[in-house]
Amino acid sequence: MSEFVDYQVKDGVATLTMNDGKANAFGIPMTSALSAGLDRAADEAEVAAIKGKPGLFCAGYDLKVINGPKDGVRAMVESGAELLMKAYMHPQPLIIGCTGHAVAAGALLLCTADYRIGVSGDFKIGLNETSIGLGLPTYGLELARDRLDNRQLNNATMGAQLYSPATAVEIGYPDEAIPPGAFEDAIAAKAEYLKTLDGAAYAQVKQRLRCTREALIRSAMQAEMDAR
Repeated sequence: MSEFVDYQVKDGVATLTMNDGKANAFGIPMTSALSAGLDRAADEAEVAAIKGKPGLFCAGYDLKVINGPKDGVRAMVESGAELLMKAYMHPQPLIIGCTGHAVAAGALLLCTADYRIGVSGDFKIGLNETSIGLGLPTYGLELARDRLDNRQLNNATMGAQLYSPATAVEIGYPDEAIPPGAFEDAIAAKAEYLKTLDGAAYAQVKQRLRCTREALIRSAMQAEMDAR
């Protein structure tokens, strides 16, 4: 599909694999490729899945852009925010296979999916923004609030805690952490189950379940972007 995302459809499952040869950073090329892949999946498949490369899911926004001109930062963050909302409201079942490290926007992408499968190993997952001098926008906080254990929300957001995959399951980032040898089979099995559900009913329930939070997020996005 692009040099950033490989797109494949097999047996009704569209798999989008991020691999930019580096950190799978959330620059505009990556978020645009993922967005286009989700659009294709909606037309061509029953279930969508997003994965990273071995050892790395996503390292967050591109820090080279973050530290650059203001216009570039805004364009990148807007593109990333729109992708996160598209994934969060994607009408099909959406699985994420967390192939390794997932920090900052990578951890937020985990929070958008309907089911998250992590691979066990010496990896870090979490929202480290305050440790590097960045705040979390409302869209990030609301995605975290929706999916993470409320008892751990302060530590996970303000406290910038990073977790091993096993502990991240307890916090609420992935739903399970699987040994590497069983990882792909676990994604395939979950996709097969999700294919048995009625697609129209699934989309309706997701819309009703998440539309209030989506509206809250969108009501804050423009003002926060303007304040950058």
